Parts: sequence; structure tokens; C-alpha cells
Amino acid sequence: MTRSTRARIIDEALRLFAERGYSATSVAEIEAASGLSPGAGGLYRHFKSKYEVLAAAINEHAARTRSQVAESLAELGSMEASAALDDRLSHLCRAGLAKVREESELTRVFFRDLSQFPELVAVVREGLLQPMFDAIVTWFRAQPEYKDVEVDWAGISVVLGGSVVHYRLFQETVGELPGYADKDQFVAAWVRLAVGLLPSPAPVS
Repeated sequence: MTRSTRARIIDEALRLFAERGYSATSVAEIEAASGLSPGAGGLYRHFKSKYEVLAAAINEHAARTRSQVAESLAELGSMEASAALDDRLSHLCRAGLAKVREESELTRVFFRDLSQFPELVAVVREGLLQPMFDAIVTWFRAQPEYKDVEVDWAGISVVLGGSVVHYRLFQETVGELPGYADKDQFVAAWVRLAVGLLPSPAPVS
């Protein structure tokens, strides 16, 4: 299906903001990248300003994240009965890595430019980051293996979810794998730590 002009403007603007920075990107450049005549004002038929394009991009990504989280939880729930716990955990971790990678352009914009727009930082926090942390809590509490585990799940979600975010952010900002650990190594370590939350068997007397 052909993307609408509005969607093209949002996508191309976010790409340019990620590559060059918000301030260094002009409306004419966004128009040209979107297939519009640069400088002719085509962007203003859909948005009042460059800021409104940025805000629309972030709000749409947040809305998409909420639906993706719901879909991912449903997919993970469907595999619970037939999959080993290690496999379920691995799937959860890889889904998180894929989501963070999908948001690489938004991530670069977030760290470079959004400090000047606190209201958009709040959208990222509540619309993209918090849903991921909440999903981790929801998932663990739904697993029969963890039903008797008494831990601070909100805190655990920040540690486990934060490590997933950090792994991708390190790659984006440094250009290297953190600790030179490849994705399979990271996932295996993540799964091992999550399994470590299970209650230890009582010592044999």
C-alpha cells in the first residue's frame, strides 16, 4: 500500500533528524526527501511546523509501541504451554532487542535533541519505555514457574529491560558490541540471570 504524504513526511523527517539533528534539518530538506517540491510549502498542508512533525513522529511511535507490546504478550502467551522456560525467556529477550533496534532513529533523536522538548521526553518515557517495563512484569507474573517468586518485579523489570535497551544503545552510540559480547551471548546471559530468580530448592538435610 502506498504511504500517504503525511506518513512520508513523518518517516523522512525522523530519518533526517536522526542523521543530522533536529536544528540542522530544514523544512525544505524534509519536503525534498518526502517527494515534495522543496521550499514550496507542501509540508505545511499537513503540519503547522517542523516541531509538529517531530511530535507526530514520537506520538505515533508511542502508539505503535503500545499495540506491539500487546501483540508480543499475546504471542508469548500462546507458546507457554509447549515451550521450555529457557526458550520463552530467550524469545522475550530477542523481542525486546528487536523493538529497540526498530526504534534506532528515534533513539538517536532522543539523545541528541529531545532535552529541549521535555514534553516529548515524557511521551517517550510513558509511551515507549514504560510499556516495555510493564510488559516484563506482566509476563513474569503470568509464568507458572515464577508464581511463588517474591521479588520487586518493578525493579527487576528495570534491570532486565534496561540491559536490553543498553545493549542496543551501546551499539548505536559507540559502534561496537558492549563487552564485545554478540547477541547470542547476551541473550544466553540474560536468560541465565532470569532463571536465577527462581526459588532455590530447599537444601537436603
